[in-house]
Amino acid sequence: MARTAASSQGSSLRRREAWQGYVFASPWIVGFLLFTAGPLLFSLYASFTNYDITSRMDWIGMQNYDTMFNHDPLFWKSLRNTLYFVVISVPLQTAGGLLLAVILNRKVAGIRLFRTVFYLPSILSGVGVYVLWMMLLSPSAGLVNLMLSWVGIDGPAWLTDPAWTKNAVILMKIWGAGGMMLLYLASLQSVPQQLYEAAELDGAGKLRKFWHVTLPMITPVIFFEIVTGMIGGFQIFQEGYVMGYNNDPGAPMNSLLFYNLHMFLKAFKVFDMGYAMAMAWFLFLIVLVLTLINLTLSKFWVHYEGGER
Repeated sequence: MARTAASSQGSSLRRREAWQGYVFASPWIVGFLLFTAGPLLFSLYASFTNYDITSRMDWIGMQNYDTMFNHDPLFWKSLRNTLYFVVISVPLQTAGGLLLAVILNRKVAGIRLFRTVFYLPSILSGVGVYVLWMMLLSPSAGLVNLMLSWVGIDGPAWLTDPAWTKNAVILMKIWGAGGMMLLYLASLQSVPQQLYEAAELDGAGKLRKFWHVTLPMITPVIFFEIVTGMIGGFQIFQEGYVMGYNNDPGAPMNSLLFYNLHMFLKAFKVFDMGYAMAMAWFLFLIVLVLTLINLTLSKFWVHYEGGER
């Protein structure tokens, strides 16, 4: 009897603690249901309708997806622009951030000042940065073409020539690689010193120590940067909206019409919200598949300190 009473009292105490936990977590749970799960499910349903953001919302099945794949050439144009940006910019930003970290991982006078200078661009954002780069990349009066002319190179029309517009945006993104640099710098400084000492005893030089010791030890950070950089790359929007030629989003010749920009224009310019939500879900599937591929491949090249992969 005493054991039964103690067990019943213990169960009652656990239930009371569980309810107290739910009460404390209820603000987050309510917020998640109202502002995350609810809109998510609504957007999935709306992607199968002709929702026009006012009162019209008729079920049309797969028509939005059929239009997207078969009747909207700008959909494929925007997807190609975005893929080009992701494929070129993510490796360059990753390599640039790592190179900066290696250079700045030295004990010399004033190194903290240099680290701060290289990190500052990563905390600058918004329209002001884009306007600054539009001035720097001006074909006639921009500093970039002026510096190229010093070495005998005739600079291109960065933001008016469709062949160079995406490269101009990529150049701007590489300028902000200081955020990646900071993470790489922290990972470089956490590599155990005894590994370098063991490599030196085996006769390894600087290059071999970097390749066989440093790189394997920082692969988790490299993997993190690749995944987050890829996800962020697919979300590019402001650059095409602000830096479009003659204040025309995506111009010239839709060379800066990125996927998110096309989706935004469909939603808030022609008010075809159902179609825009279908585009959003397709983008979600692209990012999900690529992330899963990265996670699968990571076990072949990402090394952790404990020896696990």
